[in-house]
Amino acid sequence: MGNRTKKSILNAEVNLFFYFLTLFLSFFSRKIFLNNLGAEFIGLYGTLSNILGYLNLAELGIAGCISFFLFKPLHNNNHAEIQEVLSVMGYLYQIIGFIILMGGIIISLFFPLIFNSIEYGLGIVYFAFYSLLFSSLVGYFINYRQILLSADQKNYLVAIYFQSSGIIKTLVQIYLAYTYRNLYVWVAIEFLFSIIGCVILNWKINKIYPWLKTNKSSGKQLLKKYPNILKNTKQIFIHKIKDFILHKSDEIFVFMFISLKMVAYYGNYTMIVTRAGQLFTAILNSVDAGVGNLIAEGDKNKALEVFWELMAIRHFAAGFLCFALYHFISPFICVWLGNEYVLDYKIILFLTIYTYIGNSRAVVDLYNHAHGLYADTWSAWVELIINISITIIAGYYWGIIGLLLGKIISTSLVVVIWKPYYLFTSGLHERYTTYWHGAIKNYLVSIGSFFIAHFIISNIKVNPSENYVSLIQYTTISILIYCCINIFLILFFCKGSKNVINRIMIMLTKK
Repeated sequence: MGNRTKKSILNAEVNLFFYFLTLFLSFFSRKIFLNNLGAEFIGLYGTLSNILGYLNLAELGIAGCISFFLFKPLHNNNHAEIQEVLSVMGYLYQIIGFIILMGGIIISLFFPLIFNSIEYGLGIVYFAFYSLLFSSLVGYFINYRQILLSADQKNYLVAIYFQSSGIIKTLVQIYLAYTYRNLYVWVAIEFLFSIIGCVILNWKINKIYPWLKTNKSSGKQLLKKYPNILKNTKQIFIHKIKDFILHKSDEIFVFMFISLKMVAYYGNYTMIVTRAGQLFTAILNSVDAGVGNLIAEGDKNKALEVFWELMAIRHFAAGFLCFALYHFISPFICVWLGNEYVLDYKIILFLTIYTYIGNSRAVVDLYNHAHGLYADTWSAWVELIINISITIIAGYYWGIIGLLLGKIISTSLVVVIWKPYYLFTSGLHERYTTYWHGAIKNYLVSIGSFFIAHFIISNIKVNPSENYVSLIQYTTISILIYCCINIFLILFFCKGSKNVINRIMIMLTKK
């Protein structure tokens, strides 16, 4: 088994281990935090996190750009070039850190206007925001070299240190929230453990790469040696703005069009979708750096072969996630938190469609990144304009449904249609029809599997909203039915699926 495959498997195993550890804690802690700290405070914290997310747009996409420039020197074991690239990153991140700090101070001056109707005093608003702000700045000033671990397929170390820190933090917060119900203490623990995680990981980087010596002060001069870093960064920045609005601004739009309490209600659903998606992300994202390394080798035929393998896996994961989301999320919310937290089924339908697009797109995005294809900035503006226009108009009339409608339409036009065209014509240099000849089968198989399984399980005489036992019974039977149908259709119709099975068999044999 190749070294690239071994690293991918190790990343997947570690990520999967921590996924299941944190999954239970996430749902258990969410209920305790809602009951003991209040839905409005949880909604407030989510809103402040997204405000900080806007400030982090100043990062300009430098991390993604730097990871691309690290693939080749890592492949060639060029220590000098790696140090130079990271020195440039340290210099740029230092500037960005100060910009974010000043931006945070300015925005906080308007909090009395923004949060004038909350039941808590402004003291907790400022304390929570500045804790989030300084936690973020640690990454810019101290822990910027973390990108090297990801590019070098050692992301499992990031998972070990950050996830371990996160688990301990959540356990401490659960105890303190249940015992004292003090908002300030809860926020302080959040801040403290973010600092601890960053410092420990930075120490680990020094241990793994003892030869790594970066110099922020020389970064300005080295930037002239790598002019494409700024060029690509400017292009990535446009895409980053678009991605943030599509993926990170839900709480802000829900707060604008509905209420702060609804931010928490909708946040319950998005947390479940995110956590469920992380199950597949923990496995599938472990190959990201490996694909970058594969593209750096220049083997086009091998790159195409792996592309279709990953497409088959991603569409299976996206279809499975959406089937589960549509059929089980509301019953789970009802059993977990209560019937009053359940949202309208139309919201679930739109959320399901958008979730499929968001999860099935990952392979095309990964290959575009590995080829350094960011120049289509016009597509980001088109997607952004369409999304904002529909969200503002439809969101005003239909609330969350309008927000999701804006996402679905904008991503369908750009992500589903344009991005594959850009990859195949400018990166892989293959005919665009080659993509759709394979991809359309993945889409049709997912849709067909959904409706066939839906028709079959509609005859199951179990009420999943009654209790956990009935929910588990209904979920288990339904998932088995869907997986049998979907796997059969994928193996029969989808390109690359048989190669995936062969790889799995080889890995099991060698183990």
